Amino acid sequence: MGVLSQLLMEQGILSQTEKVRYETDGRIGKITINRPEKLNAMDSETYRALSEAWTTFQTDDDVWVGIVTGEGNRAFSAGADLTEAVEPGSVEWPEFWRTQEEMLLNNGLDVWKPVIAAVNGYCLAGGLTLLLATDIRIAGESAQFGLSEVKRGILPGNGGTQRAIRQLPHMAAMELLLTGDHVDAERARDWNLVTTVVPDEEVMSVAEEYAARILANGPLAVRAIKELTVRGRNMSLADAMRLEESFQYHLLQTEDAKEGVVAFAEDREPDYRAR
Repeated sequence: MGVLSQLLMEQGILSQTEKVRYETDGRIGKITINRPEKLNAMDSETYRALSEAWTTFQTDDDVWVGIVTGEGNRAFSAGADLTEAVEPGSVEWPEFWRTQEEMLLNNGLDVWKPVIAAVNGYCLAGGLTLLLATDIRIAGESAQFGLSEVKRGILPGNGGTQRAIRQLPHMAAMELLLTGDHVDAERARDWNLVTTVVPDEEVMSVAEEYAARILANGPLAVRAIKELTVRGRNMSLADAMRLEESFQYHLLQTEDAKEGVVAFAEDREPDYRAR
């Protein structure tokens, strides 16, 4: 490990394992799965490092938006590293799957800060399950998407089946889930699986542009909107609207809400502080 990496680790900017990097760039937290030689497949150590990175992102008051990506241009992530698994029924099998209990974004971790996915290459199995837990998704033209677990005799865990059927048209979700086949970026956009498709070399810059647009808004309002939309899906319309009223009442008491109104009256950009 180089001197810079060691320094970043000591400052808490770089994860303790190089299989996942967590870095901050102003108000943006960047999480990079860093196993390009394995198509960024996730073994148990990678899952633990991801858990650490998501927890750090969740609790860092200075970071307001996240970007998750995979190292290199060949893959966002090809999913779980099945070479680490052994035959079902053996003693070691449950130990591998216990990694799914980590604090992962796609396993129900409550992260109300917006998360943007920057996808190049393969986004398969657990990689696609992770994608389904993000809010805005930028795909390169060469990206390929698939829920390939069924080809291995298993199912997409960590919410893969449930998010797919909730987010995609029914027939699109069932095609992904039941065939395990790949679809290209254009078809993924047609299915609303990704937000936009751009040239491969522009994926990260476009993700950062989206982050900048979000950062121009009130951070407490952004988090409230994300939480309301996620929680409201499982509530009646009347209950969800009542929750919305409650959130709005609390937002109106914040300094950020007052700053937004004053900045508008003074024809200037607001200086939000998340308080």
